[in-house]
Parts: sequence; C-alpha cells; structure tokens
Amino acid sequence: MTTLAILGVLSAGASPAVAYVGPGAGLSAIGSVIAFLGVIGLIILGFVWYPFKRLLKGRRAGAAANKDNADETQ
Repeated sequence: MTTLAILGVLSAGASPAVAYVGPGAGLSAIGSVIAFLGVIGLIILGFVWYPFKRLLKGRRAGAAANKDNADETQ
C-alpha cells in the first residue's frame, strides 16, 4: 500500500517529456533497430549453421568413401 501511494505521488508530480521524434528520425531509428537485430540473428545463425554444415559435409564424404570401398571389395 505504501509503495502504491509513493508511486501515485511521484506520477502526479511528473512533468511531460519534451521528446518529439519526427517521422524521419523515428523511421531511421526503427530501421536501425531492425537492422541491428537482423545482424545479431545472422551472427547466431552463422555460428550454428556453419559447424552443422561442415558436419553434414563430412558425413556425406565419409559415406561416399565407405560406398566406394565397399564397391571395390566386391
């Protein structure tokens, strides 16, 4: 209850923020955030996908080598 009363008093005394962001600056900021999140996503995807891709390539090469060896022995 005390916390709610303190929050009410502080909210009543708050002054409005003078922080208008025009459409050009707002779209630029949103675009920058989206690009940053996209880069972070691609970095994570690269760290996960590249080793997985190498693992699959190694398995395919190993399977092909085993198949060639099996064909030679028959």
